[in-house]
Formats: sequence, structure tokens, C-alpha cells
Amino acid sequence: MKYVILFCMSGAIFLSGCSPSSASGKNKPFSVKEMSTNGNENVYAIIPAPVSLRDRPGKFTFTKKSKIILSEVNPENKLAADFLAGLIKNPTGIVLQIVQGNKAESGSVLMSIDTAINPEGYILKVTRRRIEVKAKTAAGLFYAVQTIRQLLPPAVEKDSIVNNLTLKVPCCEIADEPRFGYRGMHLDVGRHMFPVEYVKRYIDMIALHKMNTFHWHLTEDQGWRIEIKKYPKLTEIGAFRKETVVGHPGKNPVYDGKPYGGFYSQDEVRDIVAYAKSKFVTIIPEIEMPGHSLAALAAYPELACTKGPFEVGKKWGVVEDVYCAGKEETFKYLEDVLTEVIDLFPGQYIHIGGDECPKTRWEKCPLCQKRIKDEGLKDEKELQSYFIKRIEKFLVSKGKRLIGWDEILEGGLAPEATVMSWRGVAGGIEAAKQGHDVIMSPNKYVYLDYYQCEPEGQPLAIGGYLPLENVYSFDPQFAELSTEEQKHILGVQGNVWSEYLNTPQYMEYMAYPRMFAISEIGWVPASKKDFEDFLARLKVQSLRYDKIGINYFRGEYRNTRTERK
Repeated sequence: MKYVILFCMSGAIFLSGCSPSSASGKNKPFSVKEMSTNGNENVYAIIPAPVSLRDRPGKFTFTKKSKIILSEVNPENKLAADFLAGLIKNPTGIVLQIVQGNKAESGSVLMSIDTAINPEGYILKVTRRRIEVKAKTAAGLFYAVQTIRQLLPPAVEKDSIVNNLTLKVPCCEIADEPRFGYRGMHLDVGRHMFPVEYVKRYIDMIALHKMNTFHWHLTEDQGWRIEIKKYPKLTEIGAFRKETVVGHPGKNPVYDGKPYGGFYSQDEVRDIVAYAKSKFVTIIPEIEMPGHSLAALAAYPELACTKGPFEVGKKWGVVEDVYCAGKEETFKYLEDVLTEVIDLFPGQYIHIGGDECPKTRWEKCPLCQKRIKDEGLKDEKELQSYFIKRIEKFLVSKGKRLIGWDEILEGGLAPEATVMSWRGVAGGIEAAKQGHDVIMSPNKYVYLDYYQCEPEGQPLAIGGYLPLENVYSFDPQFAELSTEEQKHILGVQGNVWSEYLNTPQYMEYMAYPRMFAISEIGWVPASKKDFEDFLARLKVQSLRYDKIGINYFRGEYRNTRTERK
């Protein structure tokens, strides 16, 4: 977690809005701005907004005779068809037959492959008689289904029969594709963890908004959350802390006296990974190193520079005790851990953290100083670079790529590393200029543990001020970069840190709807973004979120501090 923000105290802890929201904006249509105005009463409240939408009069109606026709039937394409079939069946009882074919039959949905469309893009045409979907990939088909879902009435989200429900889709023509290939959300389960069903629900919301990556922050000073069979003490000891700090720590922290802990078994991890894959979401696991490793050191103190003793962290902040970079057994342990992690997560990336690693232990450690001398390193910053480069070499040997927070730039960047820029955007810009891939994740714009309105009356948060309008305003590309360097900006990610998000309901309250704004940053061209239009669409979609049952923030979405100036 990142601690360079201004702390501020909140009032009573309850989940309520700051003030009534003005989400209707300036009476703008519930659609993208370029939609024609021909008297059509259909509503096109899609988040993220499609690149191109032409409204048409009338609606398509799903009936018992409707079918889903796939031009190419394979397991991936069938995921999109199955999702749509389940969506229709749950509230109506209508079972849509899935068949192979190329003819757009009346009353049915035709899904076909078109290699001329961009990989995650799609073309959707809805008429009174049929729905036609074209995409290059199964992901594109799936995103088209998510658009259909958002065009259907909110009652489609019910998982039980709704009497006399008729499901209709407004007629339209949509051509759509994402601005960035990487569109992600992060969740910290190290400080507070969340049940499997809530992790899946988080993935559901990622998928609904056409995001494709879930960054799962699994290890921390305050808890190790993933089963590693070769090192059972990581979960026997490292997954549990004796108690937790109450409020902001300060100089004289107070603790609750209640043991806290838990972890995800490897079977649970596999289940979540498979679930995410079915929603075209790739999971990137994060195993923190060299810092934020106190929970691991409590389990295996021999991996530290000192003898300890260590205990799993009870309060938040940066801890001096880190993995010893001078011991070969440290790297043997990390390679063993990563081998098991790699077996669980099939995606191309492994996140190794690399942030907030104090060098005080290394400065006094004879073995670390010997490593610096033997390797011809300049200082402890270059020792961290040595550490990261060595881990990267191992990951590359396993066919994986390394991601780290922007501190991995210090002392020299590993050859193939991807940088996740959190301390503003400067680190990301520097990495892109060096020819490295970058994911923009600056705390000023996408840290969703910050207060989303004035703190008074809000549940306790870490600090900061980040209303929905500020999130929406972020643009991940910068004039300082050349056209070629811009290509290294893979996309954007929102981060949800959990020091104070101690229940699933509070996690949702902080994440939504700011996550939905981040989905639009990653999808919609900068020239087409419109916050007032986004608010109008959000007002319509809020009825869907109510049916889904998420505890989203319903307060003021604008930057009221700016408005008061």
C-alpha cells in the first residue's frame, strides 16, 4: 500500500452519501453524445459508452422461439452464448437453444466471426426481427453480450422468475472497440480479505463494464493469503495476526484485541481463476517482494537480515524488515513460491510489488553488503535492482513477464519489466521513454480507498479526496511521449486497498461507481468522454446495480471542492 497521502479523520462510521446526487446532469439524453435525435424514446445507457451508436426505432423481443446461432461453435465462443442464454433464462424461464449456423433467423441472435474487426471489438445490430453480433474473437462476442445486457431492463439481473417479464432490447447499430488493451482493477486482500463469493462478484462487475484484468494483491505485512504447499507456515502463521489497529495508527496506536486472518486454498484459487476466465478476465497475482513481507518473515524468520523475532503486522505502514537480498535461500524460497503461483495462474504476468522497500536492514546486513561488493553494485538501490532482475530472469525462464510498482525503476529497470505507475505519472512516463510497457495507476486519480466526498459522516478511510468526477477526468496518455512511446502505455488500472475496508459491503461502497468511471477511461476515446453524459447513463444503470444488490456509493459525484472556489 502507498502512504504518501494526507491523512484526515472522518465522522461517524455508516454507509451513506454526502448529499443528494445531481446525476441527471443537464437533461442530456441517456446515450452517447453523437446519437441522433429523431424522436426515438429508446434508452441507450451503456457503460463504458460505445465508440459509435446509431439509434433506431423499435425493440427486439426475446420469446420462447428465440435461438442463439453461432457461426463457429467452440468452447470460447460458447461462453458468450451461454452467458446470454443464462441471462434470459434466470428471470423468464425461457431456454434459448444454442445452435450452429450462419443465417440470421427471425427472432434470434446470430453471433459470427469477422476477422476484420479489432481483437476485443464488436459490431452489434439490433432490429425488431433479429440481433446480429460480429466480432473477431470470443472476447468481442462477450463484450457485445454485456452491451445487450445493459440495454435490457434491470429485471434481467434477477436470478429467479419474474412474473410476466418481457425482455426487450432497443434497436440500434453499434460499432465498438476499446481504447486500451489493458483495463484493470486491483483488490488488496492482505489487510482485509473477502469471501470467495465476493471476489467473484467483484469479477462480475469488472466483466459487466468490459474490463479484462483483475490484479489480486495476495501478500502483505499484515497477512499472507495464498496457500503454498511447500511452505505451509506461510498460511499456518503468516495468514493470521493477533489483533488489528483501531483507526489511524498515530504515535500511540490502539488495537482491537481480536485475532484476524484467513487465506485462499489452492483449490479456491483455481476456482476463482476459472470463474474469471469464463468472464474473459485474466487474473494477475501479486506476491510482494522485497518489502511488505513481514507476514512471510514471521513464518520463516531465516529469510530476514536479522534474527527477529517477527510477528504478522498489526498496524498499517511501511515496515523496516524485508527479505534479505544477501542470502541465497531467499531466492530459493521465492522461486519455489513463484513456481506454485505460476501453476495456479495461467496469465502472462506475475506482479512482484517492489514498492516501499526500506534499505535500513540491508545497509547494516553483512550478507547484503557482501552481495553489493561481489556484484559490483553501487548502493542499496542497485541491490534492489539486482533483486528484481534476478526474479525477472526466473519468471522469464518460466514463460512469464514481471510487473512491479514504479519503485522498480530505482537502481535500474529489469530488462523486460512492465511498470505500474502509482506515485503519479512520472514513473510511467520515464519507463515508456526507456521503451518499457506501462500501466497507469496514479494514486491521485484511481486509488479508490480515498474519500469520495467530504469525510464528515463517512466511514473511516485512509485519507485523500477523490470524487467520481476527478476519477473520470484522468487521461493515461501524455504529450511528453512520442507516438512510438505512447504505444508503451498499455492501459489503466484502479486500485482498492483494504486497510480500512474491513467488510465486503464497505469494499463495494468505495469501489462503485468509481470503478465504472475507470472502465470508461480504458475504453472510450478521450475526445468522446463526457462526464455529464456519463452521469446520465449512471443514473439509468443504477437501477441495474440495485437489482444486482451491490452497495454502491449514492452521494455527490462531483468535485464539490472545485465548485466552491
